[in-house]
Amino acid sequence: MASLSSLPPFAAIVVAAGKGLRVGGDVPKQFRHWRGRPLVRHSVEALLAAGAQPLVVVIGADARDDAEAALSGLDSVRFVTGGASRQDSVRNGLEALADDAPERVLIHDAARPDLPLPVIERLLEALERQPGAIPVLPVVDSLAMAGQGNIMAGTAQRESLRRVQTPQAFRFAAILAAHRAWQGATLAGDDAQVLVASSGSVALVDGDECLKKITFAEDLVDTIKAPAFRIGQGYDVHRLEVGEELWLCGLQIPHDKGLSGHSDADVALHAITDAVLGAIGAGDIGTHFPPSDPQWRGARSAQFLAHAVKLAREAGYEIGNVDLTLICEAPKIGPHRPAMRSAVAQIMGTTESAVSIKATTTEKLGFTGRGEGIAAQAIVALALA
Repeated sequence: MASLSSLPPFAAIVVAAGKGLRVGGDVPKQFRHWRGRPLVRHSVEALLAAGAQPLVVVIGADARDDAEAALSGLDSVRFVTGGASRQDSVRNGLEALADDAPERVLIHDAARPDLPLPVIERLLEALERQPGAIPVLPVVDSLAMAGQGNIMAGTAQRESLRRVQTPQAFRFAAILAAHRAWQGATLAGDDAQVLVASSGSVALVDGDECLKKITFAEDLVDTIKAPAFRIGQGYDVHRLEVGEELWLCGLQIPHDKGLSGHSDADVALHAITDAVLGAIGAGDIGTHFPPSDPQWRGARSAQFLAHAVKLAREAGYEIGNVDLTLICEAPKIGPHRPAMRSAVAQIMGTTESAVSIKATTTEKLGFTGRGEGIAAQAIVALALA
């Protein structure tokens, strides 16, 4: 397998403009959660990790808020509004990259979240010989032609047929020219068909069963057997400063100093939030609520923790227990412990008996010992619902 640094440079387009009606519900499937994260985020992160630059996500005209929430923290992503058909949407994405003029581009469906790096490698390698390349799988079942009245009318030779997947790879100039030259209704099934219609050749490379397309509601259920328990840990530190409010565990605590940070700097809830996110493999608090975003300035950290718990439940888990340790010389935590347990339990939608809050000092050693800041560490156990 090639290293990431050895891959040739390429751009990418992720098509996420559809309604996804067959999956059901009011939220388009590309923004529904699969394995703890929005469907579209999986393939976008995989392409970025492989080196895609620039990366365009094509979205519906009214989907900007959903898309920004699903891809929060991925600052290098560009959004482009799609068209009436998939082909129109891809054309819009290609036109948005025209000024960049990349040599290669991968076009991928957001509904295929599990994107193995070896497939990307095979596609880019094939572009050294052909202007287009697509991942395919063999047809293993016998095939029948359906006639009138749903009566078998003939057979097809499966040996010459292939199941086509995405991402599909192209030399950028060739696929852009092919889209611009297309005549008639823009109803091509995929971009390989557009290139072939423009007399371009398309190489076939080995696909992967992991690239299964999410189509129906049952597809959103993770087929990998989920573990009965998952455990995450979180750690956070904030500086104590005069003139700031002190928030701990969602409560304002009387003190001559407060914690400084972009939000309310509730070091306890930040540590618990990271522990929950870590347990489901969903990044950290900065991924979901980046400090560079002004909307989170002064925000209450309770909403961060509530969001993490919501993601855990969408992934099929409930809160098992929380073990939080606060590390500071002052204020004294003991008098506030019962109220803190109650507040954390309420935010997480669990019982107080599932929440443990402890405090310790560092015997006057280090920044906490000098009263310069407060640290918190948390461990959270999740149980399969």
